[in-house]
Amino acid sequence: MEKIFVVSDGTGRTAEQILMAALTQFPNARVEIVMKQEIRKEQQIEEIVKEVDEAKGIIVHTLVSEVLRENLVRTSRIHNIDAIDLMGPLLSRLSHHLANSPSEEPGLFYRLNKEYFKRIDSMQFAFMHDDGQRYYEYEKSEILLVGVSRTFKTPLSIYLAFKGWFVANYPIVLGVTPPEVISQLPLGHVFGLITHPHDLSTLRSVRQEHLGGNTGEYSSIEYVRRELNYSNSIFNQYQWPVVSVTNKPIEEIATEILAIKRRLNYEEFLQKKCH
Repeated sequence: MEKIFVVSDGTGRTAEQILMAALTQFPNARVEIVMKQEIRKEQQIEEIVKEVDEAKGIIVHTLVSEVLRENLVRTSRIHNIDAIDLMGPLLSRLSHHLANSPSEEPGLFYRLNKEYFKRIDSMQFAFMHDDGQRYYEYEKSEILLVGVSRTFKTPLSIYLAFKGWFVANYPIVLGVTPPEVISQLPLGHVFGLITHPHDLSTLRSVRQEHLGGNTGEYSSIEYVRRELNYSNSIFNQYQWPVVSVTNKPIEEIATEILAIKRRLNYEEFLQKKCH
């Protein structure tokens, strides 16, 4: 059985996928793929080349560092080993075409992909934990937004989720006690959202018209005041940080929330360090 060594300064998934695609053209070949990941030093290359030489194998590599690529090519030639460079020629041609030099940062593609998939996961989490859904999983969230109806909980959740945060939101309803799991979350995890009664009443009036006016006292200024007072009493009870959403764009509210979260996390870190 032939051995093919995949050498990469990252995960090696790119080289492995290209190699597997190429091997489909050789259905009768018996090949063992040996992965060599996170190769960042010349000493590692020398050790790999010796191993390949003993196994009488070949090398397929995607090293973004020009220094490491040259070292691998030189060492492979000394041992008369075939080393197939999948990344170097492409980087060279792109550099010429784009009139720019590559960053040569190992693992960058993997990190970008990781960030992309994390964003997908965070968006899905926000949708699944919107408006009180699956409240028993709130400990999995990084941020929980709490407030009465029409305080921008959902759009804020989606915006923060797009930034990679795992966000849930829970609606405060007059006279309804929030589930106990919320009170058990640590400081800096839950954020109360408030707004001016008149602005909220106006927003709800628009929604009431859209729904055909069948929402009872939902938009009345008296009911709005009672509901906001009730939500404030809950925020005070649990000492949750409060953020006003009145006349603010989503981006500004989100920035304020994250600034408070960073400050609280830093204060918690200092307290633990002192103890």
